[in-house]
Amino acid sequence: MARILVVEDEPDIARLVRKYLEADGFTVIVAYDGEEALAFLMGQPPDLLVLDLGLPRRDGWSLAAWIRDHDDLCGLPILMLTARIEDEDKLRGLRLGADDYVTKPFNPHEVVARVHAILRRSMGQSKPSMKTLRVDDVELNLDEHEMTIRGERVNLTSAEFALCRLLMERPGFVYQRDEIAHQVLGLPTDGPGRSLDTHVKNLRRKIEPDPSNPRFVVTVRGVGYRFKRPEGRTP
Repeated sequence: MARILVVEDEPDIARLVRKYLEADGFTVIVAYDGEEALAFLMGQPPDLLVLDLGLPRRDGWSLAAWIRDHDDLCGLPILMLTARIEDEDKLRGLRLGADDYVTKPFNPHEVVARVHAILRRSMGQSKPSMKTLRVDDVELNLDEHEMTIRGERVNLTSAEFALCRLLMERPGFVYQRDEIAHQVLGLPTDGPGRSLDTHVKNLRRKIEPDPSNPRFVVTVRGVGYRFKRPEGRTP
């Protein structure tokens, strides 16, 4: 099973999360502040990070930003635990590259379920007949979990990679917003809210020559999104 690093400075909460994750078969390591977490990350990185935001020594915001700027760790899935319930705080976490978040107080079963959902999309098996997706000069290597554009590597989070994979498997096909939110983010189909928009915005900043006028991830107003059609293909 996957190794989970739980970073939480409240011992009771750390023990609760660890107990439920271990009961589900995960290997769990606990760090109680940001600097201790950093030492674990630089030693033997986990498969997923459960990250509290209000940490001593180095807070969760700066730790998440450091991870996303680190070449070897930039794709590490992050589930944020936060007592901040305001939408702007949640969106700030998503903009930093969090794959999902849970607000305190929380049901530990929900934490376990969200960990499973994130790992499914970050560690999912590739199709046997398709190891690489390619649309013109954009290539998605499913085995190595890596994107390149014109040969240049692009660092994606697990949610961004899953979003690209879904869209690139059927270039030109328009996916509805709730369908994307459900398949990629594990969100309910009765309204993805602003979380999906934030992931799309983050992705466009990384892959689009001009994010304000996207040519790869295209918005179809009132419906959803599609990936660009390969050159030479007619609508």
